[in-house]
Amino acid sequence: MKNSAALLALATSLFAPFASATPVVARDSVNPFQGKTLYIDPLYSSQVQGAVATLQAEGNTALAAKAAKVAKVPTFIWISQRSDVPSISGYLHDAKSLQTSTGKSQAVQLVVYDLPNRDCSAGASAGEFTIDNAGESRYEAYIKAIYSEIQRVPDVQVIIVLEPDSIGNIITNLSNDNCAKAAPVYKRCISLAIATLSKLPNVAIYVDAAHAGWLGWPGNIGPTATLLAELLNDAKAIYPGAWVRGVSTDVSNYNGLGNQPQMGYDELVYAQNLAPLLTAAGYPAHFIVDQGRSGVQNYTRTGSDWCNNKFAGFGPRPSTTTPDPVIDAIVWVKPGGQGDGTSDATSPRYDSSCSGDSSLIPAPEAGTWFQAYFEQLVINANPAF
Repeated sequence: MKNSAALLALATSLFAPFASATPVVARDSVNPFQGKTLYIDPLYSSQVQGAVATLQAEGNTALAAKAAKVAKVPTFIWISQRSDVPSISGYLHDAKSLQTSTGKSQAVQLVVYDLPNRDCSAGASAGEFTIDNAGESRYEAYIKAIYSEIQRVPDVQVIIVLEPDSIGNIITNLSNDNCAKAAPVYKRCISLAIATLSKLPNVAIYVDAAHAGWLGWPGNIGPTATLLAELLNDAKAIYPGAWVRGVSTDVSNYNGLGNQPQMGYDELVYAQNLAPLLTAAGYPAHFIVDQGRSGVQNYTRTGSDWCNNKFAGFGPRPSTTTPDPVIDAIVWVKPGGQGDGTSDATSPRYDSSCSGDSSLIPAPEAGTWFQAYFEQLVINANPAF
């Protein structure tokens, strides 16, 4: 098994504090979204409310009324730096209070996103950890801290999307020196994250599998299934009870779900093609699909239109009503209105795709609020708000 010696050595230090934890029975037969009310991210809700106030101050009351409804849509909460981690238990305690007051089970949705040399092929979302500066050990500490936060509130369901874009970069970008260097570290870190976080009985993990336009092609889809199975098996080498629910797709992208005729840009086709390969490889074939910005499908897509796409609109709302049983849920992973990357060519995180013909410019840094883009998403929303 690849990297087994390194994995076992790292596991010794990683799991020492958790040695007494009760092993988790595999739960990959249960859709974690069923019967759950999805928790509303208070930060995103407040950002939307601020955007609404701006529109009202400008006299655009009609658009403000539509925009206000976005604040009620549940989105994933991004834990994209170490300083975000202490907020997790606060969200969970809030969700627990809602469970108690409403009698309805809550699910808190998190994105775990802080690999060393993150976003290795682009850089618009480069992170805080680098391989050359003890990034791997710092990532382990980050994962252990997330474990500890979730452990404090065991009676609230937590649904995790694990490390967006990392699988895509390993499969397709090894000709990039940064990605070639990062790939083995990505693998070890993802397996360690699975082994650690799946010990918690209230956690369900979906490892990110990029999207149809990236990994859905014939030369990429088979290796994708093989790699996902390898990562899960490596996690089981650390903790035999390690498990995942499935994969996430289309995170922060714009692909359709059964309504996009352009080859390579429909997530339903991708899921249906990838599912039997995952099953054959021994990996659970369950999907969640980000449709937060997929409202517009009547324009020509390209591989470089990922950054603040100026044609996009808000898409179908989160739901467990999906076009195929392999899809657990339609979700909003990317909170619409938070930028994809800056168009400022002087920024250390500048990517030329963010000032391309398909991008709305000028644009701020990734993750920061982009008012004009939020307004565009509301205007183009399908279904409309």
